[in-house]
Amino acid sequence: MNDFQINYGIEELIKSTVKAVDMEIEIRKDNSGINMSYNFIGNYIGVDMNRLLIAKSEMPALISLELYVKILTIHELGHAIDRNALMSTLDRTIEIYNIKQTHTLKELYNDVNLLEILLEEHEMNLSFEQTAWSNAEKLNQIYNIVEPMYFEKVKKHSLSTYTDSYQADQSLYNLLIEETSEQIA
Repeated sequence: MNDFQINYGIEELIKSTVKAVDMEIEIRKDNSGINMSYNFIGNYIGVDMNRLLIAKSEMPALISLELYVKILTIHELGHAIDRNALMSTLDRTIEIYNIKQTHTLKELYNDVNLLEILLEEHEMNLSFEQTAWSNAEKLNQIYNIVEPMYFEKVKKHSLSTYTDSYQADQSLYNLLIEETSEQIA
């Protein structure tokens, strides 16, 4: 199968999964570097076909591309269900984005106040991810899209990428607090 056929097959699989749960949402191809994402401002699902294939290959559990795509699709639909909550954070999301754009990584990770803002962003993202997975689980229970065992494997792997990043930044924050308190003492 060539790339066109694979991409077409993935796109059709996403569309059929959306239809299977009786939802309507636009699907857009992108090159964001994120396998699949829900854009709550534009109310569409973006798909980076190349990254999707790479992300699937990074799964520690053996799972078919078809199951992986179906599970990610209902996860993104879980975000769409939570759109109002996502929209309510837009102002703060923009503030955090602007802070990150106006500071270097060195500044962000060496200033307690800036690192607190990064942790706040992590916490927001984790909360939204957990809610989207919960919503996706409900969709899966209602519409029986995939076996729960496979759903749980993808969910666990996906959430670990968020929790690992958060924990790493939390550890840096704790070290920075410790260093700051030693300098004061």
